[in-house]
Amino acid sequence: MDWIQLISNCRLGQESRHLERHDDRTEFKRDYDRLIFSAPFRRLQNKTQVFPLPGSVFVHNRLTHSLEVASVGMSLGNDVARHLCRRDPALADTLVAEIGQIVATACLAHDLGNPPFGHSGEKAIQTFFTEGKGAYLQQHVSPEFWSDITRFDGNANAFRLLTHSFKGRRVGGFAMTYSTLASIVKYPFPSYSATKNKFGFFTTERIHYEALAQRLGIPQISSEPGHERWARYPLVYLVEAADDVCYEIMDLEDAFKLKILTYQETCDLMLSFFDAESQQHILARIDEEQLTDVNEKIQYLRACVIGKLENECVSAFIAHEDEILNGTFSGSLIDAVAPIQREAYRHCTKISRERIYRSQPVLDVELSGYRIMATLMELMVEAIEHPERYYSQQLIGRVSSQYDIDNPDLETRLMAVIDYISGMTDVYALDVYQKICGISLPII
Repeated sequence: MDWIQLISNCRLGQESRHLERHDDRTEFKRDYDRLIFSAPFRRLQNKTQVFPLPGSVFVHNRLTHSLEVASVGMSLGNDVARHLCRRDPALADTLVAEIGQIVATACLAHDLGNPPFGHSGEKAIQTFFTEGKGAYLQQHVSPEFWSDITRFDGNANAFRLLTHSFKGRRVGGFAMTYSTLASIVKYPFPSYSATKNKFGFFTTERIHYEALAQRLGIPQISSEPGHERWARYPLVYLVEAADDVCYEIMDLEDAFKLKILTYQETCDLMLSFFDAESQQHILARIDEEQLTDVNEKIQYLRACVIGKLENECVSAFIAHEDEILNGTFSGSLIDAVAPIQREAYRHCTKISRERIYRSQPVLDVELSGYRIMATLMELMVEAIEHPERYYSQQLIGRVSSQYDIDNPDLETRLMAVIDYISGMTDVYALDVYQKICGISLPII
């Protein structure tokens, strides 16, 4: 892959149009602004990151997480761009200099497709078709579509949200630039080519990814039917690294605030990212700044860890640039950082699995969220299968007109249900669930 071809400000759905601009923003900055002011982005404020929302202690939701990831992504992208332009000064006058903005924008978008209640919401959609009342539908849809819905994934749904032309909306969805769109596709293959429930795009959006790949020069590394795969777009590694850094380190801070981890445990985990000399320097700085509040100390340590990991990820990207451009690099940038940071990160991941993600508050959200999502799927799919029924008509009447829920094609209707439910916030999903199940009545 070639950097000049990889960075393109061509917009999906507007390839042949000349757009007159009246300000000095770059096309990539326009992408960023378009997302910031969008309804799907605002809805992230009421979608669970890990811990229940809201609570007496303010912890991260999908919105604050995305903003933090975008901040780290901007630093990663800017540092990589500076290195590339120093090595080849001719790149300074090209779009390569905009890598930081592209990565930051993709970071804003990376969680847009996540359904309510995070991974339990994903699982509820999947298992409705594999274990629930939707299993009979396998006989009525294509194998490719069945693979899409039984492996439903927030990553692929984000790409759909940004590219699909919902009813009454413009061609190209958000009409984002090719480079921004390519940067969010963490798994560049369709569901039926996946070995796990992780893939980059639904069958309905495959045509869009193929257009991106051709325009940006992303090579297809396997064209065997049923096993189609493309090389990863290089900037995906930076988006992934920003996400990896933020969710792991910020989850530790949230766990401390919620008293799942003690101050000493959290402090030790964060200091483990540094050698003995650096640890002494950090602790001395804390004393010099006269930080006595434990929350402030943890925040300072968190900032040090994120800064260190950002530098290490940039170094890893530069060290493996040739492999990344050749499509032969495997794993993530976190896997390629220096041993001390890599082992510290893996240890934190282990602690998170054992102490945080299996804690009672998290499990309670997952259990409740799963039941809510499973019930919504059951009732809405039954409604589109039997639209002549009175209750079905009432349910369908609640759905926004942008969702093609009355289309004669069954697959289109099913996807419209998934679009509708996955786009809900946690709070709205709970509200709809309570009302349609007769648990609560609207106050008139």
